[in-house]
Amino acid sequence: MEIRKITEFAKREKKIDTAAIEKHIRGILVALGDDPGREGLIDTPKRVAKMYEEVFEGMCYSNEEIAEMFDVTFEDDLDVEQGSNDFVLLKDIEIFSYCEHHLALMYNMKVAVAYIPTEKVIGLSKIVRVAEMAGKRLQLQERIGMDIAEIIGMITESEDVAVIIEGEHSCISARGIRKPGTKTLTTTLKGRFNEPELMGKLMMMYRG
Repeated sequence: MEIRKITEFAKREKKIDTAAIEKHIRGILVALGDDPGREGLIDTPKRVAKMYEEVFEGMCYSNEEIAEMFDVTFEDDLDVEQGSNDFVLLKDIEIFSYCEHHLALMYNMKVAVAYIPTEKVIGLSKIVRVAEMAGKRLQLQERIGMDIAEIIGMITESEDVAVIIEGEHSCISARGIRKPGTKTLTTTLKGRFNEPELMGKLMMMYRG
């Protein structure tokens, strides 16, 4: 089922223009004062284009398409009472992304995703895949959390979703102010996760 879905998306996905990327990377090398024809750089434009095709894969899909791609749920495993505050939490999901302001790497990123099941329970590995795919775009850390929350909500049909992300940004650690080790923490809280009691429980489990 999952293999068939991914194959169908591969057939209709928007393609990243690797030829154009190669051309422009070659131009950047020239602009930097280097020679793209020298031995160490001959294949660099092609390598960068191939890397971009991989690390920006998420840009080929909308949130709706990612939700459809990883919509693998189970309807009979849990009997969740109406209004229950019991939730599923998956944390320490490691991802990376690239900042849209400097095309700089966002790294050492750990994602936590929580949701209150209604009638649908998503497979845990699909939560990881959703987080990875949301990161494979030119992004802001805040938007990654919002994208993940929206996609998980679409798949589970739950209005109660929370995403916590902690990460480091090379636009802070490697340029400008140059402060290695500085971490950014963002939260996206939807539905009942905005209520103090549930928010407190979430943060206690997240830090535990």
